[in-house]
Amino acid sequence: MSLPPNFVRNITAFGPAGAQWLELLPALLDNCARRWDLTLLPAFPNLSFNYVANAVRADGTGVVLKIGPPMGDMRDERAALRAYDGRGAVRLLASDDARNVMLLERLTPGETLTGMASEARDAEATAIAADVMRRLWRPAPPDHDFPTVAEWGEGFTKMRARFGGGVGPFPQAITEEAEALFADLLATSDAPVLLHGDLHHDNILSSGDTWLAIDPKGLVGEPAYEVGAMLRNLWEDRHTHADPGRLLSRRAHQLADALGLNPARVKGWAMAQAVLSAWWTVEDGGDYWQSTFDLAHLLREIPI
Repeated sequence: MSLPPNFVRNITAFGPAGAQWLELLPALLDNCARRWDLTLLPAFPNLSFNYVANAVRADGTGVVLKIGPPMGDMRDERAALRAYDGRGAVRLLASDDARNVMLLERLTPGETLTGMASEARDAEATAIAADVMRRLWRPAPPDHDFPTVAEWGEGFTKMRARFGGGVGPFPQAITEEAEALFADLLATSDAPVLLHGDLHHDNILSSGDTWLAIDPKGLVGEPAYEVGAMLRNLWEDRHTHADPGRLLSRRAHQLADALGLNPARVKGWAMAQAVLSAWWTVEDGGDYWQSTFDLAHLLREIPI
């Protein structure tokens, strides 16, 4: 079977276990096709760490098959989709948890919100994102096993341990400011809800006359935390905007107003998350974190 080279590189980077999974993937696909009576279509061209492809059920219904390698557990995503049950998010139709397989409804036309993220239409895209957030957020199940914002914030502790108590290659002043801000926001958080955890333009798709989220991380924390991803996303396209600081400020105020959030908390979470995201990049072996700090500096300065 033909797989995108980048996908193959990502999976084989896991070592022998990744290479073995790629060898077993055709048999796993055949098992899914027989189990759910599917006609499998070619894989999506932009695969990263999961195999994703459209498929058709025997009754002609279009679905999406998503298979993750064993080293990339999708447990929290499955649990979040079950909790959402189609309200604001794509519906989980079936799953094989042991094999890390999900069968999802296919969203049509399935265009991402990215196509509406030009400066001229950014307010429209932001309003759609706010509506999706409102539909997603709900009290976390009482017996949930989702990660929490506090647990994600432990990345700062791991960073310190990695660099002998320091901040390594990161700019010290803003890194320490973000670290302190994260702790303060966490200590003063509103009541937690079930968050998507990575809700940005590429994870919001059109479905008929509405929009739905895909690929939830499944995270428990205060609502204002969710907004950070929408502010950080498309940062690499900032040079196409005449004034990216003004765009970020307008987006932050619009989301805060639409969702009844404190704009200062929205801005603070976004800035702290940007620095934490830079650490995650280094933790995963990447070296492309510098632009994330450019964003953190800009977020710190935008008027709120």
